[in-house]
Amino acid sequence: MATVNAIRKNEATTNANAAPVDMKLEVVIIPVSDVDRAKEFYSRLGWRLDADFTAGNDWRGVQFTPPGSGCSVIFGKNVTTAAPGSTQGLYLAVSDIESARKDLLGRGIEVSELFHGSNVHTGSDEPYLFGRLRASGPDPAHTSYSSFASFRDPDGNGWLLQEITARLAGRGVSNFDVASMTELLRETEEHHGKYEATASKHHWSGWYAAYMVARQNGKTPEEAANEAKLNIEGALAA
Repeated sequence: MATVNAIRKNEATTNANAAPVDMKLEVVIIPVSDVDRAKEFYSRLGWRLDADFTAGNDWRGVQFTPPGSGCSVIFGKNVTTAAPGSTQGLYLAVSDIESARKDLLGRGIEVSELFHGSNVHTGSDEPYLFGRLRASGPDPAHTSYSSFASFRDPDGNGWLLQEITARLAGRGVSNFDVASMTELLRETEEHHGKYEATASKHHWSGWYAAYMVARQNGKTPEEAANEAKLNIEGALAA
């Protein structure tokens, strides 16, 4: 049993080997000075309007979700004490940065030229992941995570597009588009075939579902296959 002293010292009180509880980033608060102006801007981006709630004249909350995102943004009246425009470094992952930039320009949004990082990280440019020197143009090899473009909302809150075509190991699948889903299904089929050859009779759907969820949550193929195996064995034992 955890002791009061352990809790006060912020010491671990659970098994370090236990599976972590899912904690999915759900909402980012954007501080704005004019709610209607901000609503018009984020609508123009093509983002989905989820809600626009009010409580008299004292509170208002507006929620938008970018296409394909599991995380939303909220702005409004009395939802944050942060100064309008003070939120910076908000990254939007895109699979084709040139097409994404062209789309925003077509919507009347001012977007920077494409830029990428270099081996120099100091300079006078606006800070971003790779420092304060923005090399002009996309990354020459279009290396995943390496090409950017930036834009701001009317209050100056700063957004960046970042091209991600293949995620680093253990960080889930790249993009849930048709090509990525096809690749993931083929990978799932391959690993399920290896398991099915010696496994007890079961329905493939349970194995596939467990494997694909594990991969999306950042598990390696081997770890995902093990989770799928445990899911099937648990179902058969129930």
